[in-house]
Amino acid sequence: MKRILFSCLMLIISHPLIGAEMGDDGLHKAAWMRDTFKDLSEDLEEANSEGKRLAVIIEQRNCIYCKKMHETVFSDPAVFSYLMDNFFVVQINMFGNVEVTDFDGETLEERDMVSKWGMLFTPTMMFFPEDVSDAQSANRVMVASMPGAFGKETTKNLLSWVIDKEYETPGASFQKYHADKFNARQSSQSD
Repeated sequence: MKRILFSCLMLIISHPLIGAEMGDDGLHKAAWMRDTFKDLSEDLEEANSEGKRLAVIIEQRNCIYCKKMHETVFSDPAVFSYLMDNFFVVQINMFGNVEVTDFDGETLEERDMVSKWGMLFTPTMMFFPEDVSDAQSANRVMVASMPGAFGKETTKNLLSWVIDKEYETPGASFQKYHADKFNARQSSQSD
């Protein structure tokens, strides 16, 4: 029993806080989020220099689905670790007034940028390729988006789908990838 308690304590001490705290703006703040100047070209460059993929998460104050994602999905140790290890995530407030500079060079307040991109739901995650040519808007170059709240398995699979660049496979779809992962897991559990 002492070994188990000691192991749990060591796990807690050695890992960063998995849960998200509430920021002054009313949005969840997780350890895997980056505080940047919200210039997407600069953020992409920094993500690439760290060997990570750039993602933008759009959230809003009092969003019950954002809360669900932070409390039940992003707090899962496997999801949390995958985000920390593989993604450079920039948070955007759907109704905020902080300036954001798009890949095309246009600078707008968060709320106007979200409108420009046509994003309607929170949370929404937008995932980007490693290379983005100038003069293209983020919504035109993203390789995938996750609009709304999904479960742990779907979220983990989408994150790995992006990291593995499955979107580059001709005829590939996330739905098939997700179904294949689910079926493989079911088969391994029944053996």
